Amino acid sequence: MGHGSSKSLPEVEEASHLSRLKQKLHIHGHHHHRFRRIFRRSHGKGSVSGAYCLKLLTAEDFAGIALISLISAEMKFKDKWFACVSLGEKTFRTEISDHTENPVWNSEKKLLLERNGPHVARISVFETNRISKNNLIGYCEIDLLEFLTRDLDSDFEVFELFDPSSSGIIVGKISISCSVEDPIETEKSFARRILSIMDYNEDGQLSFSEFSDLIKAFGNQVAANKKEELFKAADKNGDGVVSMDELADLLAIQQEKEPLITCCPVCGEIVEVSDRLNTVVHLSLCFDEGTGNQIMTGGFLTDKQASYGWIFKLSEWAHFSKYDVGLNSGSSASHILVFDRRTKRLVEELIDGKIVMSMRTIYQSKIGLRLIDKGAKELLISISEKQGRKMNSVESAKDIPKFIEFFKDQINLDEVKYPLEHFETFNEFFIRELKPGARPIAFMERDDIAVCAADCRLMAFKNIEDSLRFWIKGQKFSIQGLLGKEINSSTFINGSLVIFRLAPQDYHRFHVPVSGTIEKFVNIPGNLYTVNPIAVNSKYCNVFTENKRVVSIISTTEFGKVAFVAIGATMVGSITFSKKEGDYVKKGDEFGYFSFGGSTVICVFEKGAIQIDEDLLANSSRSLETLVSVGMKLGNSHKVTTV
Repeated sequence: MGHGSSKSLPEVEEASHLSRLKQKLHIHGHHHHRFRRIFRRSHGKGSVSGAYCLKLLTAEDFAGIALISLISAEMKFKDKWFACVSLGEKTFRTEISDHTENPVWNSEKKLLLERNGPHVARISVFETNRISKNNLIGYCEIDLLEFLTRDLDSDFEVFELFDPSSSGIIVGKISISCSVEDPIETEKSFARRILSIMDYNEDGQLSFSEFSDLIKAFGNQVAANKKEELFKAADKNGDGVVSMDELADLLAIQQEKEPLITCCPVCGEIVEVSDRLNTVVHLSLCFDEGTGNQIMTGGFLTDKQASYGWIFKLSEWAHFSKYDVGLNSGSSASHILVFDRRTKRLVEELIDGKIVMSMRTIYQSKIGLRLIDKGAKELLISISEKQGRKMNSVESAKDIPKFIEFFKDQINLDEVKYPLEHFETFNEFFIRELKPGARPIAFMERDDIAVCAADCRLMAFKNIEDSLRFWIKGQKFSIQGLLGKEINSSTFINGSLVIFRLAPQDYHRFHVPVSGTIEKFVNIPGNLYTVNPIAVNSKYCNVFTENKRVVSIISTTEFGKVAFVAIGATMVGSITFSKKEGDYVKKGDEFGYFSFGGSTVICVFEKGAIQIDEDLLANSSRSLETLVSVGMKLGNSHKVTTV
């Protein structure tokens, strides 16, 4: 049904056209993409919120817009299944399949690829039913930049799905296709889809009035004043109507000369008319997300969050829990999100909800502070000592399988030096050693490069002021308080601070971050507060300066003196060192271990001694912990050029 000339329409009717367009943009496009017939072929073992982020891309950074499709899977038992794809700080999930061992999703999603950004996508497959919670069954990781360079004989590739607790066990296979759209083709594809919405009578072509409504939606007044000229240029055969392809061609050509689109029709964001690349990326990704054009549901940060389904959405709506990146994700929410440095992806740290509630009651309230003052300190020490004795008993070995199952996607048994039957107590497993080579040390021969001291969640700050602004909220925290009276703290005033927080599921041996000689060890007695962000971010206690800790000073050639502080925590009454005073240590050497529980190492560098890697500083400035492994690069001595 045509609409007459837009010039004769009253303003209210013109507004209704735009309102109708906005409404259609949010309900249109639910037709599923139909894949071409494909032939199954396995290529062996797989390798490793809405609108487009407003961070501007440069042509050098832009690698393309990847269209990834989760087609189907072959599992070992029947159930209802869904899959998630996670890249960077976004996760998308498919719909739930029928009850089958061969689920079919045919779900696709467009993902922005940057040359220096995240490019390792994690594909997770969950079983689900109405009775029990959703369970992660298998996963694979795909380097999209590497995958897209392959010369495949078919339209898809089959990847093996691995057991979350052991990458050596295959639990199924998943068929995935991935391609990169050329920016021009992306632009044309976007144009065809959005213009089809304006085709009110669905005859496959646009009248002048329909074209006029489209120009209004683009929010470009200059173009609106030239709509007759533009329409004539598009109508190449002069029949008074313009096909979708004709108009798409015009739009692509016009964007090179004088862009028509200055306002995103989906989110209303003003787009930079002089920046064609970012306009194309924004419109393509925003349109898909805003219209539901593709089957995958977005808006999740991690695959675990996506797996919560309606339960998560209900709790979020009721404000029972909060997902966010940054300080709130640790101090005031029931979930802790950290950024995995290896995959450049957000992951969720597992922690029992009851424990979270207890910690918040103690550490985030004045009532909790009074409890601490009235004997909770002694109680925590007593509990830790009792738990330590229990975890050293032979009976505790039966808890090992349950512990592994709870953290099954965060403990890799293939890395453990000894088989499970080797461990006679739980604590023996907790302080487990890893196989030689499991943690390669970055730039091993260069002492001017420092490395990460633990498998942990890391926060790094150029100085103590930054740490107090972004992370540590204890009102009395200071370098002097951290190092104690026996250490000459003036050496470290205004120095850089690196916090390595270990969670229970982590490898609990800590390593030397720099090469040098151990000058001294100083034992400082104290409390055993938890080192969880809930306590660290509390203004009512000072975890790092009040907890039991051991301070060691390492004298180095490249970094000067480095203070290495091992901090005890709830359930961690024992800190054991494998080196002694006077020993020369090489970076990456094992330095000691924590017994049962989670704990923390803090390294303090002299002012100006280290240039910490920029990605670690950037995450920390967002109050976002970075998940790192022993031996990963931490930073350079200021005496050398950054690597």
